[in-house]
Amino acid sequence: MSQEIRNLEPKVLWNKFADLNAVPRPSKKEGRVIEFMKKFGESLGLETFEDEIRNVIIRKPATPGMENRKTVVLQGHLDMVHQKNNDTNFDFDTQGIDMYVDGDWVRARGTTLGADNGLGVAAIMAILESTDIPHPAIDALFTIDEETGMTGALNLKGGILKGEILLNLDTEEDDEIDIGCAGGVDVTATRSYNQEETPEGSVGYTITVKGLNGGHSGMDIHKGLGNANKIMNRLLFDGFENFGLQISEIAGGSLRNAIPRESVAKVIVAGMYDEAFVFDMQEIIGDIKFEFKTTEPNLTIEIVKSDLPKQVMDLGVQEGLLRSIYAAHNGVYRMSADMADLVETSNNISKIIVKDGEITIQNLTRSSVESSKFDLANALRSAYELFGCEVEFGGSYPGWTPNVQSEILDVLVSIYEKQNGTKPNVVACHAGLECGILGTNYPEMDMISFGPTIHGAHSPDERASIKSSQKFWKFYLEILANIPERK
Repeated sequence: MSQEIRNLEPKVLWNKFADLNAVPRPSKKEGRVIEFMKKFGESLGLETFEDEIRNVIIRKPATPGMENRKTVVLQGHLDMVHQKNNDTNFDFDTQGIDMYVDGDWVRARGTTLGADNGLGVAAIMAILESTDIPHPAIDALFTIDEETGMTGALNLKGGILKGEILLNLDTEEDDEIDIGCAGGVDVTATRSYNQEETPEGSVGYTITVKGLNGGHSGMDIHKGLGNANKIMNRLLFDGFENFGLQISEIAGGSLRNAIPRESVAKVIVAGMYDEAFVFDMQEIIGDIKFEFKTTEPNLTIEIVKSDLPKQVMDLGVQEGLLRSIYAAHNGVYRMSADMADLVETSNNISKIIVKDGEITIQNLTRSSVESSKFDLANALRSAYELFGCEVEFGGSYPGWTPNVQSEILDVLVSIYEKQNGTKPNVVACHAGLECGILGTNYPEMDMISFGPTIHGAHSPDERASIKSSQKFWKFYLEILANIPERK
């Protein structure tokens, strides 16, 4: 890790972030970072404990003169999305993130950076460690598994937190104050299929889609980015329709909350169609690259001859698979009628695995309206069930309904205007913040979300603005100094 990171201002924030990023912390494997955070709290002599699901809570008393202010919950999630480039040799289970400075940005070498939500966690740690920053009594809540199921927030019981105000530090544009977010549900389709012996006289090919931007399946879903699974399906469908292409394997995408950047398929065609198939594919590739020339300038699609697989999919199942993925919605489904430019409902076809007689198709469906969320989920279910899949809904979590009468919202808006001379953007976002879930057991808690500017979250292009972190830090400290008094 570059020492440059630790020398950035504010040093207390970037040093805590560097400490955190030295600890492997993949979703559902947070054991090491949980122990790290508990040791941190205990080393400060603060009340530190974990709940039944292994969220970590650290309590700190108010600084002198702030005892009559409302108790504040400072909240961030410990886990991070693990994505890397194919040519990057990196083990997320054992290595800390390798960071470097690139102009105004902090980046990681070939992997996600973990600024989502590591900078928020670091900002909380900095307040817990501070001896000269005014603040009210604090409940620091570090949740687990935000990125792949929200299970930490979902399983936090009522009565544990003492705060009346919750500051979630997981927003990724420094001019935004979030007061609402989307809920989500995992839609998973599975089925078995028969494999057939590869016909004699066949030619094997490997088709690779790569170079896509990827990104956050909520915050970036409206940008017209390419989905590697949908692009691959388009190629396979055309090859099947025109040349009888048969599939041996497909491996596309990785995480539900990341727009898939890469997909690889192993296929065969009859030798008699060899040259015509390649010619036709090149034409389709040209069309696809033209369509995505603005949003995906680095898109690469390769078709190369490879070893002949021993077995391929049953043709009947294959046709159903290709047609169902073509029919399944991906991207924005409905825009909000109540808030300008807000995506209400969307779906990300995140991962497709076809191998050894088993098919798995994973989706993440998001919406700020529960009925619309399940309307789209049922549309997906119908598309997959029509070719014989079993479809399960899992990991459903609610959205966060905006409260425009929020007392803490008024505080943040006033401070932002004084510090920056302009009004902030008060928004609801299409990401899955934990506020809505936490609000189910803490319905009276006044909640808000803000944070520094982070771009490219959930992809190896993730980067955090240094200038924005300074702006965020100043804003954050002023908010803590101006928490309202208890009534």
